[in-house]
Amino acid sequence: MSRQPDHRPRAHAPTDAAATPTDATATARDAAAVLRDAAAALRDAAPALWGYAAVRVVGMAVFAVAAAVAGEDGPHRLKGRWDAVWYARIAEHGYGHEVRLPGGGVHSDLAFFPLLPALERGGSELLGVDAATAGLLVAWVSSLAAAWGIHAVGAQVAGRRAGIVLAVLWGVHPTAFVQSMAYTEALFTALAAWSLYAVLRGRWVWAGALCVLAGLTRPSAAALVAALGVTAVVAVVRERRVPARLAAGVLLAPLGWLGYVVFVAVREGGATAYFDVQAGWGNSVDGGAALARFVAEQLTGPNPAAGLGLCALLALLGWVVWLCVRQRQPLPVLGYCLAVVVVSLVGAAYFGSRPRLLMPAFPLLLPAAVALARLRNRALAGVLAALALASGAYGAFTLLGSGPP
Repeated sequence: MSRQPDHRPRAHAPTDAAATPTDATATARDAAAVLRDAAAALRDAAPALWGYAAVRVVGMAVFAVAAAVAGEDGPHRLKGRWDAVWYARIAEHGYGHEVRLPGGGVHSDLAFFPLLPALERGGSELLGVDAATAGLLVAWVSSLAAAWGIHAVGAQVAGRRAGIVLAVLWGVHPTAFVQSMAYTEALFTALAAWSLYAVLRGRWVWAGALCVLAGLTRPSAAALVAALGVTAVVAVVRERRVPARLAAGVLLAPLGWLGYVVFVAVREGGATAYFDVQAGWGNSVDGGAALARFVAEQLTGPNPAAGLGLCALLALLGWVVWLCVRQRQPLPVLGYCLAVVVVSLVGAAYFGSRPRLLMPAFPLLLPAAVALARLRNRALAGVLAALALASGAYGAFTLLGSGPP
């Protein structure tokens, strides 16, 4: 009897395509996981962001009232004076503008790094507003991103409650009004904070990439580059190996700052062109000689009390730095903090700008944040409210004055 052919369907061995998700599916799942993690992190940071927003609203309300009483245009003071004018001009017309001073000096717009003007231009075209208004919006969004990053670093180092207080304290910094201006401080601090957080989490490539953007924002990114470099060297010596991601992050880190310096050198036809441009603005590095000379002039001038006050403030800064060292902050955080302080003090810049230059050094506030975090909620709220009012009053006084911050 002959065998009849078997027409029943046979099971086939699964192919690779059937057994594993497609690349698109895997990518979608990864993206969804990232979004879930981001949402969870945002919920965790919500008290810090609400607290930061609240103290900044208080500060801006104080300024708005003072501007109305003085008959001044408040928004113009935030987006239409000093450095904000230069950034808006670059956004609208590109580089190439210079101002010839009576004494023969030159102020060139090449002193200003390109990331904020690029964002202003993009925001202007996207939203249909002028570049100055776009710069103001960039600063406001960046300040929230900075508060979030500061909270993340603080929570990683000293716990969630201290991280919340740290973010709010940054919002009541004496020069916190600059965080609400079309300046680069908020954008730079956001990039620096998240870069430091990435290092603390061992995500070196992310840290390097964020450092690249910071290097396209402000020259003080050199402090962040140095902090990452020193941390990497210590890690390599300790582990006696060079992980590929660490090497990639460290090699990435200086590219933004170096790239702009090279751009200016090529454009102007001189290797030191960028530093020459900065010198034209009086921003050369002199090791702190200009600062010492200014303090000495105040001490020996008609109002020596002002000089004594400056000495007291410098002593206070030194004490706070010592507290940060005693607190044993993680190396990248402490290194960045110390480097920003040094960069702010060793230049020949206008003295009144130094508190603003120190503002991105948010780890200076960490000892105070840890101490305040021990207070009960009602007492803590009272302290922060009082600081918000004081910061707002100082901001109003400075913004309505004649000189730049």
